[in-house]
Amino acid sequence: MSKYDVAIIGSGPGGYVAAIRCAQLGMKTAIIEKYSTLGGTCLNVGCIPSKALLDSSHHYEDAVKHFEEHGIDIPGEIKVNLKQMIARKQSVVDQTTGGIDFLMKKNKIDVYVGIGSFKDATHITITGEETTEIEAKNTIIATGSKPSTLPFIKLDKERVITSTEALKLKEIPKHLIVIGGGVIGLELGQVYKRLGAEVSVVEYMDRILPTMDSGISKELNKVLKKQKFKINTSHKVKSVERNGDEVIVKADNKKGEEVTFTGDYVLVSVGRHAYTDGLNLEAAGVKLTERGKVEVNEHLQTSASNIYAIGDVIKGAMLAHKSEEEGVFVAETLAGQKPHIDYNLIPGIVYTWPEVASVGKTEEQLKEAAVEYKVGQFPMRALGRSRASMDLDGFVKILADKSTDEILGVHMVGARAADMIAEAVVAMEYRASAEDVSRMSHAHPTFTEAIKEAALAANDRALHI
Repeated sequence: MSKYDVAIIGSGPGGYVAAIRCAQLGMKTAIIEKYSTLGGTCLNVGCIPSKALLDSSHHYEDAVKHFEEHGIDIPGEIKVNLKQMIARKQSVVDQTTGGIDFLMKKNKIDVYVGIGSFKDATHITITGEETTEIEAKNTIIATGSKPSTLPFIKLDKERVITSTEALKLKEIPKHLIVIGGGVIGLELGQVYKRLGAEVSVVEYMDRILPTMDSGISKELNKVLKKQKFKINTSHKVKSVERNGDEVIVKADNKKGEEVTFTGDYVLVSVGRHAYTDGLNLEAAGVKLTERGKVEVNEHLQTSASNIYAIGDVIKGAMLAHKSEEEGVFVAETLAGQKPHIDYNLIPGIVYTWPEVASVGKTEEQLKEAAVEYKVGQFPMRALGRSRASMDLDGFVKILADKSTDEILGVHMVGARAADMIAEAVVAMEYRASAEDVSRMSHAHPTFTEAIKEAALAANDRALHI
């Protein structure tokens, strides 16, 4: 029987990063993955493929709507080749997952393909083409999450689909109904809206992106409506039925009136749930919370002292980069180091266009905590760079402590917001004030000038509005 210092169950961003860091720190490491490719949801059916389709559809939309204005004439009709678009997406996935294979070999990490199940706290049975058993001094559970649904919805994965099936459709929907106005639903909704589908979003809460700053929600709602999205908030879905190639969604609006939506595809995007199936956690003495997540302490240690858990399977935001930080955290903890994660400074991003990015506290959270704050906001359309690229929608908003000027939250909608948010994370990591950021030189013309201007605006000193 092979013996390891650490075994990781699950090879998503949290799992494979944990394996690499453990190996770097001198531990004999094994990683167990039930699927034939490494990388988990993020690389195979999540972050990477969805961004590939978002980029492809963005190119198409630019060609159809904006090239002529830029002085680019394309003879003939511009057409979507969905088959090629999906094929390119898959090639990006294959290259990325292949890179993880390389990293495992480079770091001398043993890879086992099969379902990992605890025999006890130190022995794991791996059921694949053949059954293997290994012994691990420590184990990290990194099995991630799966798409959630509603109890009355039957997912046939043909017309009533999850994000996984939405990444490999063989046709562009005529009318895509998206149940859920969160990150995944809006991103995939925009992919197919750009390609010609009618898109209706049905959201239970009173706004899209309900967990983000309300100003962000309001701005993106306005932008998406301009893009001809049909957004229906405060709608409680009560039935989804398929009739041949037609799908009927019935919901009650905020007045209690029944509303019917009819389309050819329904994307159920109501969140994700921790995936612990097949782990046999009871045999290892690992407890779950009431919500079905693995219970951990501040060291990400489970109720079994030699077993840790990270990523979507535990509490907190379900984000790939959060999982990576936790993977490194556990590896360094096992090596006797004293790592730290500031969960307040893990950014959240929506890869629509314009993009949405946020870090730190929202206005709602500051009000609830009775923290006195000031707001600095700057519109993207006031930037020369925005006018040059025709990306005028959105703004940057900085929330700073009213007395100390320390930045408490940064929220933005705009072109390249996903990249710009890193500046806010760095500033907040070092507890910068709004004035600190406003006095740093920002290259001109760039989108990041909006961050400087918002910092100036927090102290009533904006230069360009």
